[in-house]
Amino acid sequence: MAQPAKRRSGTYSRRVQYSLFLGYVFAIAGMIVAVLMLAISIVDPRGFAAIKGAALDVTTPVSAGGRGVVRFFTGIGDTVSDYWQAGSQNAALNDELNAARRELVAAQAAQAENRRLTQLLGLARQVNDEVALVRVVGSSFEAPRRTATLSAGRSSGIEPGQPVRAPEGLIGRVIEVGQWAARVLLVTDGSSNVPVRLVRDGTPAIAVGRGDGTIELRTLEVGQNPFRPGDLLVTSGIGGVFPPGVPVAIVARLDGDSAIARPIADPARADFAIVQRAFQPAAAGALDQAAPPVAGPPAAAPPPQPGAAPRQGDPGYQPALKTAPPGGAPR
Repeated sequence: MAQPAKRRSGTYSRRVQYSLFLGYVFAIAGMIVAVLMLAISIVDPRGFAAIKGAALDVTTPVSAGGRGVVRFFTGIGDTVSDYWQAGSQNAALNDELNAARRELVAAQAAQAENRRLTQLLGLARQVNDEVALVRVVGSSFEAPRRTATLSAGRSSGIEPGQPVRAPEGLIGRVIEVGQWAARVLLVTDGSSNVPVRLVRDGTPAIAVGRGDGTIELRTLEVGQNPFRPGDLLVTSGIGGVFPPGVPVAIVARLDGDSAIARPIADPARADFAIVQRAFQPAAAGALDQAAPPVAGPPAAAPPPQPGAAPRQGDPGYQPALKTAPPGGAPR
């Protein structure tokens, strides 16, 4: 036989009964108030208007407070919406800023390229012994030898031993030549030796590459170190190959009797270069052109004609005596 369901406790039953009772009381009270208000509105309209005014005064603060709560939560929604919109707008502005930066970098690169090409064009107009205007397509910095590669070779007239320079200064000299490419030994290579002179006082020196991107300057005379930081050195033209007056390096620091300098022309930044003919001092040629012609033996005098008076140097020649006119001095 099934067990009877448990009855609920009496406390719960009384709570339900009280709730229903209070509900009925409030409903009946509301109905009574409504009937009274209706009766007052009919019997005494002015009194009813006063009651309505008092009710309005009582409910206005409540309405104002509720409106403030509604505005608060509405403001929260607007703030969240503005936040999300600001995020999207910020992303759009960042995209525009990045695009503007890319355009600025491209414009600066084009400006730098135009400036280098202008300098190279000016150099090409000044150089009279140009062989070819070439592009520097590569350079080595980690290899034991410091070299650069040019985009032209024997087909453009390039030969080993020709100097290579950029608008800033000397890069090196050609050591290997192919049909369409050539290799340049940089001035910073350990086997590079360039005769230079100090612009400040003309002191001769030798610029020897150190293989680490710098140049060691050695003077030809033993004595006090003539170099100073910031001094400019140019090629002297001694020994040929490199024409005189090409900038080579700037002194960075002193090292005992020598100095350490950095090259002015950086192959990593040079896009184009000029290959020149090997310099040959014009002293010997100038002396050959300026030497006077060698005189030959004196020509023999023609024989005297028959019946002609003997001339000076002929046998039997006697100088004529000058006679003075009467009463005067000999003329």
